[in-house]
Amino acid sequence: MSNYDDVASMGQTTEGDAVEETKKKKGGFFKRLVAGLSKTRDNIVSGFDEVFGGSGKIDEEFYEDLEEILVMGDIGVETSEAIIDDLRKKVKENRIKEPSECRQLLMDSIKEQMDVGETAYQFENEKSVVLMVGVNGVGKTTSVGKLAGKFKAQGKKVLIVAADTFRAAATEQLGKWAERVGVDMISAGEGADPGSVVFDGMSAAKARGVDVVLVDTAGRLHNKKNLMAELEKLNRIIEREYPESYRETLVVLDGTTGQNALNQAKEFSQSCDLSGIILTKLDGTAKGGIAVAIQSKLQIPVKYIGVGEGIEDLEKFNASEFVDALFDVKTEE
Repeated sequence: MSNYDDVASMGQTTEGDAVEETKKKKGGFFKRLVAGLSKTRDNIVSGFDEVFGGSGKIDEEFYEDLEEILVMGDIGVETSEAIIDDLRKKVKENRIKEPSECRQLLMDSIKEQMDVGETAYQFENEKSVVLMVGVNGVGKTTSVGKLAGKFKAQGKKVLIVAADTFRAAATEQLGKWAERVGVDMISAGEGADPGSVVFDGMSAAKARGVDVVLVDTAGRLHNKKNLMAELEKLNRIIEREYPESYRETLVVLDGTTGQNALNQAKEFSQSCDLSGIILTKLDGTAKGGIAVAIQSKLQIPVKYIGVGEGIEDLEKFNASEFVDALFDVKTEE
């Protein structure tokens, strides 16, 4: 059975089967996440093992060594400093004396830095419009298709709006996803005004009683002012035509680009009211620590992470699972 057949069949299972299936998929995703973060783990955790497992003491050199490992793992200077400051505080409060006892405290600190909170996915419970933005090549169009499949499997009525009219291949790719997961799509020909496509999409969403509208936008460099201005125009059209909708704007970032992903998120946040991040291509990158840096520095939560090509390879971000996978902590099956 293909990934897409699997998504379609979920609605036909019993409630008990669905719960069991979800557990299996979650467990499978954690295993893939552990595997995907292997290079990042080699880059960070091997150094931690040496510091925590040594016979040294908890002194300034100990903290400096840990901070250096965090920075080298693309967690960033400011975020690393914040994590180490929090660790110092916990060590003092708990009167810790041995380096080995600091490992779990450090993990807890990183988890606290990354916790998305209970309201991060409120849009899933509302009539919502999700605007997807990002530069070319980050996996934005694919992420739209995967999310459409996930929401359809939850029983939601989903509409894809193909507002990337600069690339004929983007509309064609989205059309294939829409067909595979069984959702409607609003599109226009190559070179059409993206604003008019979004206008038609909002009209269709209201008329059809759609639960979630996923708007795919053209990939754009964050330093191209005219294209960034177009995003502002699309936002105005959505606000004018569908003001009652719950708004969500997700920036899709390539996890393999490290600190450049942080810079992209920062630039997009100046043109869009970003509410979340989709971090793709975490499988095989040594720069997975950027997930920690982005969330801590910009206060924009990572909401979804991707570790592969299938629908099941894009999942909601879970801070505890991410850090456990990063440190290769064994969890219950």
